[in-house]
Amino acid sequence: MYIDPNHLRILAAIVDSGGLSEGAAALNKSQPSLSRTVAMLESRLGSRLFEKGIRPLRPTELCMSLAEQGRVIGQASEAARIAAELYSGGKAGTARIAGTPIFMDGVISYMIASFQSAFPDVAIQQSYGYFAELSEQLKTGNIDLAICPMRGDDIPEELSFEPILRGRNVIACAPSHPLARKSTFRLEDIAQYPWIAPPAGSPLYADLKNALEIVGITDFRVSFTGGSLAAILRIMSGSDALTVLPYSVVFMQRPSNMVTALPVKLEHPDRQLGLLWRNDRPVRPAVSRFQKFLKGEFSGLADRIDVRGREAVWRR
Repeated sequence: MYIDPNHLRILAAIVDSGGLSEGAAALNKSQPSLSRTVAMLESRLGSRLFEKGIRPLRPTELCMSLAEQGRVIGQASEAARIAAELYSGGKAGTARIAGTPIFMDGVISYMIASFQSAFPDVAIQQSYGYFAELSEQLKTGNIDLAICPMRGDDIPEELSFEPILRGRNVIACAPSHPLARKSTFRLEDIAQYPWIAPPAGSPLYADLKNALEIVGITDFRVSFTGGSLAAILRIMSGSDALTVLPYSVVFMQRPSNMVTALPVKLEHPDRQLGLLWRNDRPVRPAVSRFQKFLKGEFSGLADRIDVRGREAVWRR
């Protein structure tokens, strides 16, 4: 026999509230409508749900059993309502993001931690890649959002790009590096030290070569190539190697005191770090919330970088 789940919830409300009038008030319904529901159920079941002639209402054994199921239904309904509200508000769900390794590890990872502290029910699925791979992943729907440095004229038609931070590179080294301890030095002094090169084919690798050529260093020795940001930082901490990094990455590592930027003005790349996504597909609420969160975080970061950079890096 099929019993309407709403009728079971009505029985639970009557039993838990202590009467028809109280149950009607709890459900925001009229008392006569609840009386009709009870009478209809008793007729279908062929059994009484409340003892006859007893006030206040006394539920029968059958009524208590059905009311218990009504409570389960009510709890499930409330849980479903909360889940739907969390999802539609972007406070629950999944965001699949990917980006260039140095930025993801050096900057975005800190922001993911802050985001998930505020929205613990949003699952972040992160992967790595450069533009060619990221754009393909977006086109096939394997990721929702890419974070990478781009030039505006390189954006495919089916993708949208929103800049969040202009490109600024610096020569980076360990705080214990001999050049970091000098108040002044010549550009020629840089040439004697080995270099850590980013992964070949990455935008940062091209930036390293261009930056050194601009400051007059055409013959440089590479002691280490590729690797993660963690590996680069550890190698620098135990050697006199230099490298080129985005200043935002160096800026975010300040609490660890593992890397610093030399006060050398480099030619900044004609790219901007930005958010990349498909413009012909709806954005899920959790992705939209994460995207909005990143834009707010980078707005504040850009201001702090400008101030710190003028004081410590680009003062010459």
